[in-house]
Amino acid sequence: LGSSPVTIVVTSEADTWDIDTSPCRGCGHFVDWDKMPEPQRPAQIPRDVLDRPPKELKRLAREGSWAWSHAGRARLYPRLIQRVSCRLVTPDALVYRDVAGRLFGKASESSHPLPEFLEGCPMPTYCLSPLGVTALKKILICVGTLFPDITHSPLLPALAALLLHYSEDEAQCFESLARLIASNAPHAAYIDQSFLAHQASCMTFGDLASKHCPAAHKLIAGAAENVLEVYSEWLSWLFPGLPFGYAVRVLDVFLLEGQKVLYRIALALLKQFRLSVAPAGLQGSDIKAELQAFVRNIAEHVTVDKLLERAFGIRLFSRKEIWLLHMANRKALVERGITVVQRRPLFHLALDMQNFSSGTVTAQEMRLLWSWIPERFSLFPPLLLFSTSEDGCSLQRFYTCCEGYEPTVLLIKTTEGEVCGAFLSSDWSERKKSGATSGFFGTGECFVFTVRPEAERYEWVLIKKPELAKAVPRSRQRSPSPAAESLLGSSRDSRSSSPNHLAVPSPQRRGRLSPFLAIRHFLLPSKSASMFMSGSRDGIVIGKGG
Repeated sequence: LGSSPVTIVVTSEADTWDIDTSPCRGCGHFVDWDKMPEPQRPAQIPRDVLDRPPKELKRLAREGSWAWSHAGRARLYPRLIQRVSCRLVTPDALVYRDVAGRLFGKASESSHPLPEFLEGCPMPTYCLSPLGVTALKKILICVGTLFPDITHSPLLPALAALLLHYSEDEAQCFESLARLIASNAPHAAYIDQSFLAHQASCMTFGDLASKHCPAAHKLIAGAAENVLEVYSEWLSWLFPGLPFGYAVRVLDVFLLEGQKVLYRIALALLKQFRLSVAPAGLQGSDIKAELQAFVRNIAEHVTVDKLLERAFGIRLFSRKEIWLLHMANRKALVERGITVVQRRPLFHLALDMQNFSSGTVTAQEMRLLWSWIPERFSLFPPLLLFSTSEDGCSLQRFYTCCEGYEPTVLLIKTTEGEVCGAFLSSDWSERKKSGATSGFFGTGECFVFTVRPEAERYEWVLIKKPELAKAVPRSRQRSPSPAAESLLGSSRDSRSSSPNHLAVPSPQRRGRLSPFLAIRHFLLPSKSASMFMSGSRDGIVIGKGG
């Protein structure tokens, strides 16, 4: 298996070592201890922590049970990572020793170039000593040798650096990293390994930020010419943006819960950023630099415990639904010509405001509107389908011009100069499926908005308050095409009268995807009622609930 000598450690199953106080032989010699933060309180790690059920283990990690024990992390990390499901043939410590021996020989330093996938990616060293920095480079070079399919991975160097702080040697760190790279757990990826996957993650984060951080999203859309460009740096807010003490707490939960944790932390940072700039507004025009500076000084704004508490208080979609959203964004990127082997985009991903003109909205207003629609659709330039100034005011003509296209954006300017509209996720031709009746269709991605006098978006109420679905009578949930007096089967429950959301009930049965995602954009069947838009000879209806 290899020419280098291998040390084998045999541990008895009856060994119930105390994870909090037992010394960890060999760990920490890659660390510059003068840079390491001092423990603020003793760690409280249960002796049977590894025997706890997964849910209990996640709770302990979130609460920071091993936050102040270097030896505790050094013991836990390899064992937690060994539980990660990965490909059958995954390089391990033995393979690393063999490859490193052939690449580097006995020299302590290497003149080998770093892998191409690190081009443009930050390589933080945190609290590593010079010996640790050399070891980090060797590990990354071996990763590039043994995983040639990796073409772009901003997270990988930071992850390797953090794991090295708690590894006995280079080989153990490499094996832990290799298992995360080769993970095949369903809907629970750890590391994006191509520009295509990374950019799809950035778009997915943009979708989540638009839904869960509307105030911060509006702030960024008003300050940045390209919102997706700002969100494309979301991962760097965490690694290397966060201080070491914060980053390693994120790593504690990341090893147990995967990439969904990173979305949570980044969303919590975005919310906190909005609160920090609220009194004075944004200073300067470089929103990306403002965000990076804020994250670097996060300790001045919120403690790591409070940040994690807020992150896990955000009600995200399920891991599977986030994965489906990621795959839909990935598909849109492929349609724009992004490939797996590509390292950088060859086109501008946002709407070209320089060539935009409209008699209804300004370029600045359109930029905000374009930041509201799902990321996978905002990749494409808008195509004008219908305009009353060119096509007249016939409703039938409106349907004829818009049929065959989805999604569409409807803009309406009143005689008083007010502007409102809607994002419509489904083709208007679906109205014909109900025959002579005025049937409802559409998905939970529909929303209505105002542009003037105030810019505001009104979404499906269940995006923010999924518990309301349980309060809606089943008969109302499943009603076909309701009459005008009870459009969309709106619940009379006072909790659904939020002024900023569409009150559209829909069944949420256990094990079923929410109607927000269970739509044909994701090639999934949906038995849930989709009642968000309707069209007839007399008019159109979008939303309900006051």
